[in-house]
Amino acid sequence: MRRLFPVTDQTSLPEDRAQLPAPAARTEATADREWSLDELAEAYAYPALAPDGHWLRANMVSTLDGAAQHDGRSQPISGETDMRIFGTLRALADVVIAGAETVRQEGYRPARAREAFAARRAAAGQGPAPVIAVVTASLDLDFSLPLFTSPLVPTLVVTGAGAPSDRVAEAVQAGAEVVIAGDGAAVDPARAVRELADRGLRRQLTEGGPRLLGQFVAADVLDELCLTISPMLTAGGAQRISGGPAVAVPHRLAPASVLEEAGFLFTSYRRI
Repeated sequence: MRRLFPVTDQTSLPEDRAQLPAPAARTEATADREWSLDELAEAYAYPALAPDGHWLRANMVSTLDGAAQHDGRSQPISGETDMRIFGTLRALADVVIAGAETVRQEGYRPARAREAFAARRAAAGQGPAPVIAVVTASLDLDFSLPLFTSPLVPTLVVTGAGAPSDRVAEAVQAGAEVVIAGDGAAVDPARAVRELADRGLRRQLTEGGPRLLGQFVAADVLDELCLTISPMLTAGGAQRISGGPAVAVPHRLAPASVLEEAGFLFTSYRRI
């Protein structure tokens, strides 16, 4: 992997190379080599937050022709390094937010504790693994799955006050915690972000799917997009990374980072 943007004399250098002369440091910083998990964690660290602040980032993958999925799943357009970054982003987050359809299609399981990130999470005051939060209006979920019955930390079901009461009861019986973030059946995305932050889950990561990401975009609550551009073409009618009604005025983000490996571009764009 190599960093394409931004590039400085000391970009992504291991400690034992940090004192190299500037030209050598610059070459080392941009060299194509495997990055350690610590380096990835530093590259994707959340910004410092105010005591009452929170940060919502999205992690998505897209082909060159704009497909966010192939045969209904993101895995076919992903790659090994993309999955390492996927795991790193999860390991840095307090909560991973996903829509019910994504949970069903991708076969979500509980987040696991990873030894490689244990010290970093402890220093940040985080638990051993991020919470999984499933956003759903209907609660059309299989509550017998391990995601609900045996997570390391209880899974959250984020729904509206008008959600079916029998499904809410089933979720609670399975061990999930229900978070109300809407006055009707539907979830208010801005309220969902606030409700999670009020629970101390301030470093937030959404993995979509496209409809949920579109709702966050429309509500103007997305702070950062981590987008992997896969060097593949799929054609067909696959969804884009963000779906739903168009916003009145396009939201402008600023590039924060671009990494490259094996033709994949790993980009990060942040709110201006």
